[in-house]
Amino acid sequence: MPLPVHCHPQRLWPLDMAMDVRQAEHGQSSSTVAVTNSSIKCAIATSNGLVSSHQDGKIRVWHHPARRNGSSDHHLALRAVLPTAADHLRTFLFPSNYVEVRRHRRRTWVRHADAVTALALSPDGAEMYSVSWDRSLKAWRLPGLRCAESIAAAHDDAINAVAVSADGSVYTGSADRTVKAWRRRPGRQGKLALVGTMERHKAAVNALALGVGGRVLYSGACDRSVVVWECAGGGAMCATATLRGHMKAVLCVAAAGDVVCSGSADRTVRVWRRGAAGAGYTCLAVLDGHAGAVKSLTLVKKSGGDHDGSCDGCCSCSAAHVCSGSLDSDVKIWRVNVSCL
Repeated sequence: MPLPVHCHPQRLWPLDMAMDVRQAEHGQSSSTVAVTNSSIKCAIATSNGLVSSHQDGKIRVWHHPARRNGSSDHHLALRAVLPTAADHLRTFLFPSNYVEVRRHRRRTWVRHADAVTALALSPDGAEMYSVSWDRSLKAWRLPGLRCAESIAAAHDDAINAVAVSADGSVYTGSADRTVKAWRRRPGRQGKLALVGTMERHKAAVNALALGVGGRVLYSGACDRSVVVWECAGGGAMCATATLRGHMKAVLCVAAAGDVVCSGSADRTVRVWRRGAAGAGYTCLAVLDGHAGAVKSLTLVKKSGGDHDGSCDGCCSCSAAHVCSGSLDSDVKIWRVNVSCL
């Protein structure tokens, strides 16, 4: 049954490179798992479903309903819309809970006043972080879905990206051209505190990703570059490399292990590999096939190499599966074989 014109579906795609081409031609390669009435800015998977952020300033939580008779139906049910009614009730009565989001416009601190651009989960899954064009960074407690903290003016301009490292550090990237690092300090009752501002980009920062076991941060920006940030001691991060090659703005980045990929408004995806002991980066491939800007990426790195017989067995290879989403309305799945050098 066709979807209404103003509906925005979320689809599940199998990461199976051996999928029958005829199945894809008949439109059976994906299944619609959820439908909303607001444009989707970001979606992240959880243990029991997914969470999506939207243009309307809301966050929607979806979960798998109880399945019957071993049904393989992937459809998700809407569990909650954040902030929840409980969050609204505990904050709207008291003037101290209101913050100025625009000139002469105030809202309770639990609400985003503009599009929610990105989401990230803490390593233990106990917290979720959201950022918005309203310049705020919010922390949500899971599974209770309560807004626990909000930094109203985390940046001087719209925030486009957020990432969380294994040690709990939170990184945000903004149109103000900076990347900021936040950590919880015991002296602040466990509240987030700004611990560093990283300035290297010459234009808006659009995307962040963590690689190499969460020790390396990658930031992509409108200046057509991806900057590599590594710990310089004392918890500070410094730029150690700049990856160039895109002809237009870098809109998304994804990383897994020593491989990082970047998607751009130039309609290409570039795949990079970090050298041993951080000795520089090599561009492994340029994936050219989209007819529009590449807006989102996911990278899955699997050991065991390719499976088409091209590897001679002399080394242990790995296959990087790159999933790219574009403004041309296509999702493409690519496989890049990464040999041990």
